[in-house]
Amino acid sequence: MSRRRHTPEQIITALREAEVGLANGKTVREVIRKLGISEQTYYRWRKEFGGMKVDQARQFKELQKENARLKRAVANLTLDKLILEEAAKGNF
Repeated sequence: MSRRRHTPEQIITALREAEVGLANGKTVREVIRKLGISEQTYYRWRKEFGGMKVDQARQFKELQKENARLKRAVANLTLDKLILEEAAKGNF
């Protein structure tokens, strides 16, 4: 089965459709079959995006990307610092 990427807007829309289906008495299995996702995906989405609005989800994803970028920058700077400390030990 091919893997598809869903935008936060699509995920929130799907979760809202699922809520409506569940409120109308459908089972989770029926709802996820209609959405075309697995049960694991549904629960993961619900955990991550449950109760969010579209703009909040978009901001959340942007913050995750920024956080990952900053973590990489810190890792690179830490590595540079360790290399310089090692070089400085050899000079004394």
